[in-house]
Amino acid sequence: MTLSLRSCLLATACVASMLALPGFTRADDLNVVLSAPLRSLDATTSTARITRTHGFMVYDTLLGLDGDMKVQPEMASYAVSDDNLVYTFTLRDGLTFHDGTPVTAADCIASLKRWADHDGAGGKMMGFVKSMDASSDKEFTITLSAPFGQLPDLLAKPSPIPAFILPKRLAETPKGEQITDMTGSGPFMFVADEFQPGVRAVYEKFDGYVPRDEPASGNAGGKVVHFDRVIWEVMPDIQTAINALRAGDVDYLESLPTDLVPLVEMSDTIDYGVIKPVGSQVTGQFNHLLPPFDDVDVRRAAMYALDQEQILMTAIGNPKYFTLCASIYGCSVPLASEAGSEYLNGSADERMAKAKEILAASDYDGTPVLMLQPTDIAVLQAPPIVAAERLREAGFNVEVASMDWATLSSRRTSMEPVADGGWNMFFTFWGVEGIWNPLSSVLIDGTGDPSAWSGWRKSDEVEALRAAYVAAPTFEEQKAAATQIQQLVYDQAFYFNGGEFMSLSAWSADLDGIVPGMVNQFWGIHR
Repeated sequence: MTLSLRSCLLATACVASMLALPGFTRADDLNVVLSAPLRSLDATTSTARITRTHGFMVYDTLLGLDGDMKVQPEMASYAVSDDNLVYTFTLRDGLTFHDGTPVTAADCIASLKRWADHDGAGGKMMGFVKSMDASSDKEFTITLSAPFGQLPDLLAKPSPIPAFILPKRLAETPKGEQITDMTGSGPFMFVADEFQPGVRAVYEKFDGYVPRDEPASGNAGGKVVHFDRVIWEVMPDIQTAINALRAGDVDYLESLPTDLVPLVEMSDTIDYGVIKPVGSQVTGQFNHLLPPFDDVDVRRAAMYALDQEQILMTAIGNPKYFTLCASIYGCSVPLASEAGSEYLNGSADERMAKAKEILAASDYDGTPVLMLQPTDIAVLQAPPIVAAERLREAGFNVEVASMDWATLSSRRTSMEPVADGGWNMFFTFWGVEGIWNPLSSVLIDGTGDPSAWSGWRKSDEVEALRAAYVAAPTFEEQKAAATQIQQLVYDQAFYFNGGEFMSLSAWSADLDGIVPGMVNQFWGIHR
C-alpha cells in the first residue's frame, strides 16, 4: 500500500505544524494520539471513553480489576464481616492529592456518594447501603441492609463510570454541576493552562504519587510513571497520524484501523497489536421515547433489517478482529449465551424479508428516522450509513445527520422532538468491561428514568430480573437471570447488537512496558 504524493505532502505539512507545538518532541514526553478528542473533563458524570481515560490519569480507585478481571486492592484493602453486611476499608499509606492534602476516609465516602448519583450500578448498590461511616482518617465502613456480593466488583469496575476518589470539597459539588478542578490523587496531574478542548491535553507526572509494590496488571497494581509529561494530540486524519508515528514525532496511536495495518508493517520502527484484552460491542441505539421507535414492532423490524456482519465489515474490515455473537454482555465473558440469537441469525436477504414483513404489519406511517453519524471516529463513520441503507430497503424513511462526536454526544442526551434537537438512532460502541453483567451495563437499564443513559428503555420485566440477578446466591442462578434478561432485551428490541471487535493500537518500537488493560494506561511505559 502506498500513499499518494499529495497525501504525503499534506502529512508532512501537518507533522511540521505539530512540531511547532510547545513540548511536542521533548525526549521526556510521551506523545499520544487517541481516537477521540477530549472536551468533557468531569469523569464522575460522563460515560465517554476518552473522559474515562482522562479520569484514570488524574484519579485513583479504592479497588482495581487485574488482567484476569479479578478484584485487587488499589487505594485500599478491605475485609467483610461474617454476615456479609459490613465492608471495612483501610487506606494504604502515602495517599496524597495533587494539592498536597492527604486522602482521607471522608474523601472516599463523599466520592462514593457522588459516583452513585451518576452511575446506574452505583445507584443500585446504594439501595443496599444502610450507612457509610469513617472510624478514622484511614478507615471507613460500608454497612448494608442486605448482602450485596457485587460491591467489590462495582468499586473496581473500570467502566462506564469508575468509582474515582476525589477530594471531599469537589465530591460535594451539587449534582448537575460539572467539576472543573481536576485535583485528584492519581499518577498524573492535569495541566489546565495547556488544555485546548478537542485539540490538546497535557499531563505531568505527580511526584507525590506512591505506587503499590505489585506489578501493574489491568487497572490494578503499581502505577509507575517514567515520563515527565504525557501529551494527547488530536489528528483526525489517521494516515497523518501514522506518518507522524513513523517519523518518531508521535509515540503511541490508540486506534489503528485494520485496513491501514500494511502502512505500519512497512516500518521497522513501529509495533502494533491488541492491547485491550476484551473487545468492544458495536450498538445501534433506538430512542424509545419518540416515533417511530416508541413502537416495539418498529424496533423489531429495524433489528431484523440490520446485519452484524455487514456492520462489522464496514466498521472493522478484517474478520480476524471481529466476532459475530448474540451475547449482550460480550462474546467471551462467563455470562455469554445465545439467548435471542433468532433475531440475528439467517442471511442478510432472509433478515430483510422478515424486516419488511414486520414493518408492513406494524403501525409505521413513514415517520422519518433521524440517524446521527459521527464524522471523527473511524469505527463509527460507516455503520450509520450502512444501517440507513438497510432501513430504507426495509421501508423506513431515513435521514442522516453528520456531525462530530462531541456534538453527537450532546445531542443524544436530548429527549426533545427531532425538530427541536432530538434524535431517533445513532451508533456507538461499548467496551465489554462496561457491559459484562446486568448490573454494570447501562444499555439494559429498563427503568425509563430520564437520568438513564440515552434511549430511555422501559421494562418492568427486565428490572425484576436485574433484581433477581443481584439477589441470586450462586453463579448458576445469576447466569439464569442474565440469560432471561438477554432474551427480553431482544424481544423488546432495547437496541441493535452489532457484534464485537478487538481494537488495534500502534506504538514506537522503542517503547517497552505497555500494560494490557481495559483502558489506555500510560504508567509502566518507558523507552
